[in-house]
Amino acid sequence: MQQLSLRTRVLTGAVLVTALGAGAFGAVSASAGTPDAAARAAVTADAGDKNLTHSTHLTVAAATKAAQATLDAAKKENQRVTVAVVDRNGNTLVTLRGDGAGPQSYESAEKKAYTAVSWNAPTSELAKRLEQAPNLKDIPGTLFLAGGAPVTAKGAPIAGIGVAGAPSGDLDEKFARAGVTALGR
Repeated sequence: MQQLSLRTRVLTGAVLVTALGAGAFGAVSASAGTPDAAARAAVTADAGDKNLTHSTHLTVAAATKAAQATLDAAKKENQRVTVAVVDRNGNTLVTLRGDGAGPQSYESAEKKAYTAVSWNAPTSELAKRLEQAPNLKDIPGTLFLAGGAPVTAKGAPIAGIGVAGAPSGDLDEKFARAGVTALGR
């Protein structure tokens, strides 16, 4: 029998360890998707816990649908915009930069979406509040310009849609509302 070189033995061993590791990972991943009886019991027990709360979140598919509807509404009017959809916590779910949208529109759209969901109000209304409370504009991550609209479920904000790039905030907000409408909200 022929003796294998050290290099061949090391490479063969590395391939074997990798294959075993991938198999173990696959087994763990597969079992993670199907909770056992103990895990189901824990979830059921937690449902009665007064220290927990449940919240509704927009799916990525729904956020993408809203963003595309927003972009389509702007395109119908020959406007080059960027649209951002954020979740209840202000985390970006989807951002679509339309063809020809300006470089500033990306960040502005995200900030408008964040501002709309944070206050559960269209950003055009929030811009008017600056007259009574000018220090609102100092809150990090916010942008008090028209173009953001909240998405709600049962009266509570679950997402925000922000649009930037049209010649006016009113147009930006009109397109953001088209995204909200696409979700049936």
